[in-house]
Amino acid sequence: MKKIIKLTLKILLVAFSSLTTLAIIVLIYFNWPISETGDDKVSLGVTFSKRYAEDIGLDWKETYLAVLDDLKARNIRLPVYWDWVEKEEGKFDFADVDWQLEEAKKRQVEIILAIGQKVPRWPECFIPDWTKDDDQKRKERLLNLVETVVDRYKNNPAVKYWQVENEPFLEFGICPPLDVAVLDKEIALIREKDPTRKIIVTDSGELSMWYQAAKRADIFGTTMYFNVCSSRFGCFTYPIGSNFFRLKRWVIRTFAHQENAFVVELAGEPWLNEWTVNATLEKQLNSMNGEKLAKNLAFAQKAGFSKIYIWGVEWWYWLKTKKNYPDVWNSARELFMKND
Repeated sequence: MKKIIKLTLKILLVAFSSLTTLAIIVLIYFNWPISETGDDKVSLGVTFSKRYAEDIGLDWKETYLAVLDDLKARNIRLPVYWDWVEKEEGKFDFADVDWQLEEAKKRQVEIILAIGQKVPRWPECFIPDWTKDDDQKRKERLLNLVETVVDRYKNNPAVKYWQVENEPFLEFGICPPLDVAVLDKEIALIREKDPTRKIIVTDSGELSMWYQAAKRADIFGTTMYFNVCSSRFGCFTYPIGSNFFRLKRWVIRTFAHQENAFVVELAGEPWLNEWTVNATLEKQLNSMNGEKLAKNLAFAQKAGFSKIYIWGVEWWYWLKTKKNYPDVWNSARELFMKND
């Protein structure tokens, strides 16, 4: 019996050592410096959320115009919030979306219109109350929403791409379980209604292998975060380097035959264990500042991405107008000017 125990322990030790060695090799590869630096210039954009701008006390129209005219962003992702555009069943109000697209069109800005039940900003899913007690009705009306939005904007020159849902394969946010069949119906419906525009499907940069999203998309969009917080694990930094994303690009090229990919969400605002604007300014700026913003952009370039949408533009403007701290906004503006 002692011999068996010793043998078992040796096998476990060897297995543990092998796994540890493999983990070390993987970490070294993911963090190994690479000679490629990416393109000198990239195409930059932002996500703008009317909802979040209002949540942090901003005049959302003023903020949006500042993004267009001061920051001079020429690529913008706009979410269409289902619970706002169809507050009552069958009664649609697109006035705010219309206004945003009209202002974009005046300036020849290219828009990603994100549609579905799960679109950018917390709590991720924005489902009208009148659907929440009937799961089948929710799914049917979701398809009706997608059809209505596409029909309304498919002839709008400001709309460059459709984004279907937001990180649909990531279990994050206050959302019903993903029904892949419904997601596929959404994609098919858009292709039928508007065969001229490409469809973007997104996924988590750190927590997914991208395959499921990438194989459905004309263009794959990844998020890219570095310092994150959770109630379970606290705040930490992902131990990954640019090669981590290069490897995943190879995976989707090889197995999903997906050549088109960009960063749809690059970390550009604090990620804290509390509501961002309630934290002290010191804590916010320790998490994100102009120097870190530039560093994150350089990382994304080194990972081989030439189109990058930065997250957090509303917070930059909040710092500038509510806290008299324009440094992050000004740093972002310099990045946009450099890459224009």
